[in-house]
Amino acid sequence: MNPIHLPPPVWVDTTAGLRALVEDLQQQDTIAVDTESNSLHAYQEQVCLIQFSTREKDYLLDPLALPDLTLLTPIFAAPEIEKIFHAAEYDLLCLRRDFAFTFENLFDTMWAARLLGYAKVGLGALLERHFDVQPDKRYQRANWARRPLPPEQLLYAQLDTHYLIPLRQRLGKALEDAGLCALAEEDFARFARLSLDAPPEPLPCWQTVKKSRHLTPRQAAILQSLCEFRERIARRQNRPRFKVIGDRELMRIAEAAPASLHALSSEAGISRRLVDRYGKGLLRAVQKGLRAGELYPPRHQHPSPAHLERLEALRDWRKHTARQLGVESDIVLPRTHLETIAAENPQTLDALRPLMADIPWRYQHYGEEILRALKEAVRSAP
Repeated sequence: MNPIHLPPPVWVDTTAGLRALVEDLQQQDTIAVDTESNSLHAYQEQVCLIQFSTREKDYLLDPLALPDLTLLTPIFAAPEIEKIFHAAEYDLLCLRRDFAFTFENLFDTMWAARLLGYAKVGLGALLERHFDVQPDKRYQRANWARRPLPPEQLLYAQLDTHYLIPLRQRLGKALEDAGLCALAEEDFARFARLSLDAPPEPLPCWQTVKKSRHLTPRQAAILQSLCEFRERIARRQNRPRFKVIGDRELMRIAEAAPASLHALSSEAGISRRLVDRYGKGLLRAVQKGLRAGELYPPRHQHPSPAHLERLEALRDWRKHTARQLGVESDIVLPRTHLETIAAENPQTLDALRPLMADIPWRYQHYGEEILRALKEAVRSAP
């Protein structure tokens, strides 16, 4: 790996430093942004670092040291300032969750690379391809809440935004040459709107465990009780749930319904360490689940055979089109739109238009093809 030499970033952890940062950002027409969180190290994830880059400086902002970041609200909402992210969706959700920011005028370098048909779209791959730089991936899973951050971790964070502005320029030129600027702008605007959506109602925690639908109603009630026990421990210890006890272990306990510490090991296969640490609490949770009402997974209405035919026809068309363009299928038509169109079964462009109102470029370029695919599904139906 080539040695990486960058000017030191500006560390921002005071209100005066935040004001100076905002004054600089207000003078820019484009800035790069990234975030680092501590999801692998805490019960409640939070943004622990926000990186900004302009053409002249790199900033590392410490939100753990600053009680109020509302000075940044106009920056993220400003339509005259382009905000460049890489893989923006997660950053946008975290920034909205923790600070209630809203967003206008985005550019996502990962999505731009996907539109261009790049085989590798991770930031490390793009930096190596365009700038012969290879970030150290060891810090992807680091604890960003620790203070002080070591120099190597600070450099990793700085690299996440330092090259984004020149990378955006190169990818933007490639999009322009390929005639894809309008498509990219359509998606970037869609990402900004998605960040405004209210989060969905959380499912009962037993339903979030993989393969839990295969449990009996009584086992599901036990699993729910076990999940609630784990939740209390994780909150009290400020640890991620999976670091308390994993989903697979909870599933085995729910299926075995052990009645003793010995059975936790012999029947559910729980390690001695977990039995010693949480055994009595787990057994109490099992008993609570045995006394609780049975739980059933939600019933979903099964789509009709005609609906399934339309879904399959649209997927086939999308896959064929994506192969011709050298991109992945969701670039041609996002999954949510594909499913909505299959369910609504529009027969005319006028009926299709409102279903694609937020993706007008795709409506213009693929509307007729989508209708033909739907009509093919009708003809091929038994």
